[in-house]
Amino acid sequence: MKIKVGVIFGGESVEHEVSVISAVQAMNKINLDKYEVIPIYIAKDGEWYTGEILKDIDSYKDLSLLKKYTKNIILMGSKGVFQLKLKTGLFNKVVTDIDIIFPIVHGTNVEDGGLQGYLQTVGIPYVGSNVYASVVGQDKVYMKEIFKGADLPVVKHIWFYDAEYREDQEGIIKKVNKLKYPVIVKPATTGSSVGIKTASKEEELIEAIDDAINYDNKIIVEEMVSNLKEVNISVLGNYENQKLSEIEEVISAEKFLTYEEKYIGNGKIKAKDSHKNPCKTTGSKGMLSASRKIPAEITEKERVEIEQIASTAFKVLGSSGVCRIDFLIDEKTKKVYINEINSIPGSLAFYLWEPKGVSYTELLDTMITIGIKDYKKRTSKTHSFDSNILSNCSFNSIKGSKGKLR
Repeated sequence: MKIKVGVIFGGESVEHEVSVISAVQAMNKINLDKYEVIPIYIAKDGEWYTGEILKDIDSYKDLSLLKKYTKNIILMGSKGVFQLKLKTGLFNKVVTDIDIIFPIVHGTNVEDGGLQGYLQTVGIPYVGSNVYASVVGQDKVYMKEIFKGADLPVVKHIWFYDAEYREDQEGIIKKVNKLKYPVIVKPATTGSSVGIKTASKEEELIEAIDDAINYDNKIIVEEMVSNLKEVNISVLGNYENQKLSEIEEVISAEKFLTYEEKYIGNGKIKAKDSHKNPCKTTGSKGMLSASRKIPAEITEKERVEIEQIASTAFKVLGSSGVCRIDFLIDEKTKKVYINEINSIPGSLAFYLWEPKGVSYTELLDTMITIGIKDYKKRTSKTHSFDSNILSNCSFNSIKGSKGKLR
């Protein structure tokens, strides 16, 4: 009997379309001899839909038309049975049952622990990081504070809330000016380079902050690394075991890899064996649109350092499934900095695993297997007690002095 995998994607996020691309790629690579794939699309208005048409990337050209050929559903669970049911109708007709959920989502409201918390409350097994690791993996401020606590190298930075900036703009600017220009301004919880700008002087800084506040209520400002080389590595596993992918070098015409370069541009992948390029895919390319060198042109010392830091960061955050961890290297000083972790990376970073001999299909299978193991470990722990302390309580013992509950 095949395992029924519900692939959730979309959501109320500025990375909605990126999620669709990643999910469609994955659904077309899952081993259909072993798994039955049930697409679960979260529209921008928060409604959930399912239907075979959702597996075709061309179907998303008209989102309003897409809804006409799918079923509006909800996810329900009871006593270990998990089902998709029609949202409308007197008896909530069952559409299908689900064995495990595979979230392939990016950004606020879906990758940041919100969706994971809902799945955990329902009780259904799911692939990827748990609520805690998802929250930290989406928030650059939390993330960097934890990295610092683990003695991992991070660039100098400050952070603040939008309310603090509105109340004391001059004070915030003074704090930023203690950093060395140029700086990079980021919304704390967005991904895919959305809302990110650089600033070489105070006027540009104010403009960048004003833009970032459109996307988040928490802003982080970092010193830019001089003589910058950006490299990324993917980690697969959980807190017990980690495997490391090939390291890529990101090629950007800008000061950082932009949203357009990641997902829209005509980027090319340079591999040592071009005739064996493992990163080809069909349909929309997703993160493959970015230009990169695989493997990265780095020293052996840098490679070892990046691998050690990546493995430590993955464990410290309690991550699970597959993540991509981004690094910054100052080519002059050879200093390596960990930048951030992507809990559910674009295209699931499959292109970093194929040079290691791991196909996309094998990667997805391993992720599902890890998700099942994580679920078994999670449910083996004690989270509640059979006893009920309220059964021995009298109503009068919990009243206030005037007969009201405290």
